[in-house]
Amino acid sequence: MPEHSTWLTLLLAQFRDNLARNSDALGAALLSKREPTWESFEPIAAAIFVAILLVALGVLTRARLARSDLALVPDEKLTLRTFMETFLGYFYDLAKSVMGPERAKRYFPFIGTAALFVFTSNVLALVPGWPVATSNLNITFGSALVVFIAFNFYGLKVQGWAYIKHLAGPSPALAILVFPIEIISLIVRPITLAVRLMLNMAADHLILTIFLGALPLVLPLPVMILGCLVIVIQTLVFTLLTCIYIGLATEHEVH
Repeated sequence: MPEHSTWLTLLLAQFRDNLARNSDALGAALLSKREPTWESFEPIAAAIFVAILLVALGVLTRARLARSDLALVPDEKLTLRTFMETFLGYFYDLAKSVMGPERAKRYFPFIGTAALFVFTSNVLALVPGWPVATSNLNITFGSALVVFIAFNFYGLKVQGWAYIKHLAGPSPALAILVFPIEIISLIVRPITLAVRLMLNMAADHLILTIFLGALPLVLPLPVMILGCLVIVIQTLVFTLLTCIYIGLATEHEVH
């Protein structure tokens, strides 16, 4: 019986090709395996655009709050200020529930920045034809690596040598077995954080592109609604895991 292809087969094949191209394009260009193209640096350009956009929005929001007559009076309708207050307020409450109010206040500038970057990058997936930074493994792994460096730095800063000692477990007899397992667990964290975000956003963006090409007016709308849910969930998951990692690294425990 001759082989036949269904829409699912074609979708999976297209996703595999996109995944391989996104993960290899930048590395191949940097290693001079082939001439760099715009496609190689498109995710980086998208990430830089998001960073510049967030800095500009932060400056505008701060300038508005600097006015004494507007600092304490909430806006009557949805504005940039009310969105920022609601968005950051939600994730501050999330951080506070994970690590307590004192540590949440100390580490929230980093946590809030991570949440804003991931959310803004994800939202751009709803714009047809716009490059989505978080659908590329290089960008998501870079973001996860920043989180990895940050929570280990915070852990060493707060606990000092006790942070390394904690990885050996409570029993010296089991340190030889526990320490390698804990190190592997630490190394796996940024990998899973990066792959989870990239796969979900790449799949969502790919499905939206396929449906947009099939029927550009009506059919993509349910997919875009589903995409909004994916955007919120992936931002929440990335930020929640960041809070958990920082909370675990800076938590004082008595063995």
